[in-house]
Amino acid sequence: MGYFGQSHPKASAARSILRELNASSSEIEASATMTTDGYIIGAVLGTTTDEDRFSAMCASLLALAEQASDEIGRGQMKQLLVEGTQGLMLLIRAGDDKVLALAAKPTVNLGRVFLEARKCAAKIDQVINA
Repeated sequence: MGYFGQSHPKASAARSILRELNASSSEIEASATMTTDGYIIGAVLGTTTDEDRFSAMCASLLALAEQASDEIGRGQMKQLLVEGTQGLMLLIRAGDDKVLALAAKPTVNLGRVFLEARKCAAKIDQVINA
């Protein structure tokens, strides 16, 4: 169902920001933003991806990574990178209670994707908290 309804102005604004992120590089294939407890805010994903299930899994990954980071004294977790044989997935905080997730091809320039993701996360935090 999502955090906001699909037609809510903030959900629409989040999807617009995500479309900009996806358009910033042909290497970025999908993106979504959700609350840290797993409610989808907006997504630009492939048609075979279940938004609600994906956001719940991302929230679980984030929670585990935060616990592990805390356990070894690394401070507040800022981002999580998952690398698979078909590409990578990046989870990055978008404020205190939101997460940006993106999927990219294995050939992506990591420095550039980190920079674009941080900018996108900041925009999403601004729009949702406005």
